[in-house]
Amino acid sequence: MPTIKHNLSKIEKRKIRVRAHMVGTAERPRLSVLRTNEHISLQVINDEVGKTLVAASDMGKKAPTGTKTERAQKVTQELVKALKKAKIEKIMFDRGSYKYHGRVKAVAETLRAEGINV
Repeated sequence: MPTIKHNLSKIEKRKIRVRAHMVGTAERPRLSVLRTNEHISLQVINDEVGKTLVAASDMGKKAPTGTKTERAQKVTQELVKALKKAKIEKIMFDRGSYKYHGRVKAVAETLRAEGINV
């Protein structure tokens, strides 16, 4: 695990700490979560090649309906369809600097409910 500098913010330290143990492979790619105040974006990445395999987002869609958690679940279901089409059944869940709570937790639970091994 890399040493964490003292002049980094708590968010940067948490991101380094979480990410230090994860490397997405062809057999088990990494799911990266990007959460903003309004949107959520999900990417499945093979770090060995440095390539995004599958992605889903609610940005650029129609006017948002439902709560942010409900929208995150819809985006996750879109991602699951693309994962099944790409024949990916196992992923590593990279929450980045976000706590495992709220929308991030809803994404992980929806993936598990849809049969993806997280």
